[in-house]
Amino acid sequence: MSTRPANLGQLRDSGWESVPVKDEIRRNAIDRIRAGKPLVEAVRGYEHTVLPQLENALLAGHDVVFLGERGQAKTRMIRSLTDLLDEWMPVVAGSEINDDPYHPVSHHARELVADKGDDTPITWVHRSSRYGEKLATPDTSIADLIGEVDPIKVAEGRYLSDELTLHYGLVPRTNRGIFAINELPDLAERIQVGLLNVLEERDVQIRGFKVRLPLDVVLFASANPEDYTNRGRLITPLKDRFGAQIRTHYPLDVETEMAIMDQEAELVSGSGLTVVVPPFMTEVVATFSHLARQSPHINQRSGVSVRLSVSNLETLVANATRRALRMGESEVVPRVSDLEALVASTSGKVEMDTFDDDGGRVLERLLSQAILTVFRDRIDPGRLAGIVAAFDQGRVVDAGENVAAGDEVAVAADIPALGEVVADLVGPDQVPGVVASAVELVLEGLHLAKRLNKDTDRFGTASAYRLR
Repeated sequence: MSTRPANLGQLRDSGWESVPVKDEIRRNAIDRIRAGKPLVEAVRGYEHTVLPQLENALLAGHDVVFLGERGQAKTRMIRSLTDLLDEWMPVVAGSEINDDPYHPVSHHARELVADKGDDTPITWVHRSSRYGEKLATPDTSIADLIGEVDPIKVAEGRYLSDELTLHYGLVPRTNRGIFAINELPDLAERIQVGLLNVLEERDVQIRGFKVRLPLDVVLFASANPEDYTNRGRLITPLKDRFGAQIRTHYPLDVETEMAIMDQEAELVSGSGLTVVVPPFMTEVVATFSHLARQSPHINQRSGVSVRLSVSNLETLVANATRRALRMGESEVVPRVSDLEALVASTSGKVEMDTFDDDGGRVLERLLSQAILTVFRDRIDPGRLAGIVAAFDQGRVVDAGENVAAGDEVAVAADIPALGEVVADLVGPDQVPGVVASAVELVLEGLHLAKRLNKDTDRFGTASAYRLR
């Protein structure tokens, strides 16, 4: 920073050029697109849907509203767009609204430049400080967004007609940057009107003052599509002023959902424990979310967030950890018997469309369907006859929370047909816990396919599989 210009004269001599923030974003977006880099990091599943539309909007210099249900990375995308700003930006020293040294707009900056000329002090602002965000709530006021008279400054002796008595709101303070409003339709209509000038005329007006601030701001917003399009909670002139409307969505396939879960989940670690999550167990959790998004018993307008998948994976590992600690095992590997914990972690994150207290049973059925789907996708049905035949003599196999991993590994060794299927399922990873997890998946899959019976205790913690 010591090598950067410290006053207006040095800034002019350095050759630095002032450009509107939309042009700045466009220039950096072009560099990324040309280099084959994504505009937004750490967001999966939008490569062929949302991100091309976002590229169009930024290249066109549009303000953007993202429409989508909860948990679709709308806010994450907006926040990450600060990476498209230049790393450092010069402002007039002491400015509250990031005044451009070449084109100051606030009273403070104009007076300072007029008084000191090329000796006007310059400070440099990092791009992380050029982002502002407001969660729209019904009590949000114009003072919050635009500004209001500061009574402290009036008490200090300034006149009400003095522009210096103003306390700037969030939008002016994000001048020459990016401002985001989450849940835009929740703003009262009279407050929405206050944004009209920001989006079109690019200025703000504060009541009681003849003040016009030609702001340079890119505005992003997020909204639920139901609120935005159908309920009349957003005034038409404000809709009209957004240049781009981009519809987000949940992951279109299970593989993308699994990748997001692996990226976002914070799993138990430390304390001498080793956590291993077999891919087929992650797939069960992801499939469960996908089935929930198709269920007529779950309110789809409120959505089934990807956060549900992440939370369920964390809950699954937590239940496996609790089981491992009680069994004295250092290896934490989720099994089918741990999936029962997902009913409780899911019920608080979805809204049921049932008229009775049947939500738990709906989730249990969806979970069983997810297990059966993964079982059928991963295991050749032609190889199951030998496993079923091993139960012909009345054999019973125990599974559940109170069964050690080594005991379930022994079952795979005693039934060669089962051992072969399990070996193909786990691949070269013959960790005992993973083998035990695969054994439970095969047995539960055979039960759900109506090939084996299962007796479960009243607590749902122990199961016995036998021939039907």
